[in-house]
Amino acid sequence: MTFSHHVAVITSDEQALIVASDLAEDFKRDSALRDRERRLPLPELDVFSRSGLWGISVPKEYGGAGVSNVTLAKVIALIAQADGSLGQIPQNHFYALEVLRVNGSHQQKQRLYAEVLAGQRFGNALAELGTKTAHDRVTSLKRDGDGYRINGRKFYATGAIYAQRIPTSVVDENGVQQLAFVPRDSKGLTVIDDWSGFGQRTTGSGSVVFEDVYVAAEDVLPFQSAFERPTTVGPLAQILHAAIDTGIARAAYEDALHFVRSKTRPWIDSGNDKATEDPLTLKSFGHLSIRLHATEALLERAGEFLDAAQAETSAETVAAASIAVAEARAISTEISLAAGSTLFELAGSQATLIEHGLDRHWRNARVHTLHDPVRWKYHAVGNYYLNDENPPLRGTI
Repeated sequence: MTFSHHVAVITSDEQALIVASDLAEDFKRDSALRDRERRLPLPELDVFSRSGLWGISVPKEYGGAGVSNVTLAKVIALIAQADGSLGQIPQNHFYALEVLRVNGSHQQKQRLYAEVLAGQRFGNALAELGTKTAHDRVTSLKRDGDGYRINGRKFYATGAIYAQRIPTSVVDENGVQQLAFVPRDSKGLTVIDDWSGFGQRTTGSGSVVFEDVYVAAEDVLPFQSAFERPTTVGPLAQILHAAIDTGIARAAYEDALHFVRSKTRPWIDSGNDKATEDPLTLKSFGHLSIRLHATEALLERAGEFLDAAQAETSAETVAAASIAVAEARAISTEISLAAGSTLFELAGSQATLIEHGLDRHWRNARVHTLHDPVRWKYHAVGNYYLNDENPPLRGTI
């Protein structure tokens, strides 16, 4: 699998943020239209991939920028602010790269990181319906000569429809979970565009079916073991989700400011340069501003803790990072919903809210924040500080 188009090389955190800011300006332009018509962002993803941003977490020793998690989270928040779906599509791509970093062999890292730096996108096929718990998997991996065969069905496979490889959680013949980096064009692999969420409409989070799909042995790496010892896989996944919610919140906040200012022009025309003097509106924006700024600060703090855990991984550093990320994830959940709701409250039932696609912020936040229960974040944080109990090792914290 090769790409003929040119892919930029990003070499620093500063460059990554500049590129993300520039792309966000472009992506914002038609984001409401893409949402309204459920227009899959194929041209935008091509530009996104060629920008080099999908390779910024590749370690320096493998040719990437190896940016900090503070920067990675800011990049995702910037893109999500422009378009919530575009911000979510690479989430599992970066998640798979982190599994590769902590569990892959040197040869696997060399090969798969090189593909990413060449512009390839990784999707995901992790979640399954009908299992006893959300963490159980039944999709099978069985030996076939020098490789394996995969059989099973996945759902909520965000990014799979856009990917060149689909990292897939599978259970081997010993009952152990592995992660198979399956080429998108493999025989017997079917990606179904059946995602029907009323928010995050263009994430392509549909289903993936594996019918006797062959995968080479070198494309399979350990997965379950990433949660049997302290690693940063879980908090890395979660900080990206927190960044998505933070970006959605910032978009709703900025649009609320613009909406109120544009709808209160009589104040300005009468010689009063204030957008409004209504105390309830002022209180709403004051409350929203404080919590949004707190969310952005906690997201940056979480990135710093995650950087420290990656630099020196231990039970203590991973727990601290997981808790810092859980704090950011909890407040980002609340603020993304609150910002969208405030926009509704200030606009009332005016048709312009939907005409201009401003309702998408609340819909995007409501759908994305259901990814995993935020109530368990509070439980883990309280247990950590009150009882000195480290959080469980899993992808949801």
